[in-house]
Amino acid sequence: MPAVVADTLTLPRLAPPDPATIVDRPVRSVTTAPAGFEGEGFPVRRAFAGLDMATLDPFLHMDQMGEVDYAPGEPRGTSWHPHRGFETVTYIIDGTFRHQDSNGGGGLITNGDTQWMTAGGGILHIEAPPEELVVTGGLFHGVQLWVNLPRANKWNPPRYQDLRSGDTVLLSSPDGGALVRLIAGDVDGHRGPGSTFTPITLIHATVSPGARLVLPWRADFNALAYVLAGHGSVGSACWPVRTGQLAAFGPAGPGGSVTVAADTAQDSHTPNLDVLVLGGLPIREPVAHYGPFVMNTRAELQQAFADYQAGRLGVVPAGG
Repeated sequence: MPAVVADTLTLPRLAPPDPATIVDRPVRSVTTAPAGFEGEGFPVRRAFAGLDMATLDPFLHMDQMGEVDYAPGEPRGTSWHPHRGFETVTYIIDGTFRHQDSNGGGGLITNGDTQWMTAGGGILHIEAPPEELVVTGGLFHGVQLWVNLPRANKWNPPRYQDLRSGDTVLLSSPDGGALVRLIAGDVDGHRGPGSTFTPITLIHATVSPGARLVLPWRADFNALAYVLAGHGSVGSACWPVRTGQLAAFGPAGPGGSVTVAADTAQDSHTPNLDVLVLGGLPIREPVAHYGPFVMNTRAELQQAFADYQAGRLGVVPAGG
């Protein structure tokens, strides 16, 4: 169950959709994320596997980390590693992660917090569970999203945003059946706390059994919905979706919306449908991507590796 919850009856409500003017975006595809391991061995689902860059743009990569209930001694993280040319967004739904980077950013990310790191021209960082979590074990569930940077911003100085759970804008669907956590971007006149170079919207919605959520969506944005937990449907054609599946929506023109609905019956472990809804303005620039670097040309990738090997992307802090 997500750490950040609220009584939807007391929250600001999204405006009801006007059936005379709003057009639901059609579902283009539903794909299932393969399971794997990241870093020192923590389990992930590769949410964007099987989709082409044109559909994802401006997004590059997304892992669902967990949900896993670690036994004592089991929690894992990553070692120090570099990035250049994009932003990493780490959203912790339940549990705790510790971040540290060569630019002085970092701290604990826990229970609804979001760490927004702009790698820009280059940075080193590490993400790992705190020592107390390694000793005791416990629940861990989160998402890491990679957002591309336009050519004009790829060499910007690194930046770190520490978005606490209390900064997230909490909204309700018109009938109170869905809790909407707005992390970044705009929806229905409400703005999330995340500051982005590339215009995007990032939402975590919890939809109660049998409820339906219709989100107004910018016509020039792409639109994706990833199921974190539970099962339901997407779009007006009611495509079935379940945990670990990603729906990609097609365009609908001005007045478009994105629809997700929860099945009436859920299981005891996932009593609601939890879904991450995201979209952004496509950058439409060449992408050269290898490992931890995302640039526009192969030559820029080669330069990134050379700069990393020469120590020009940062230095691991003492004691790091």
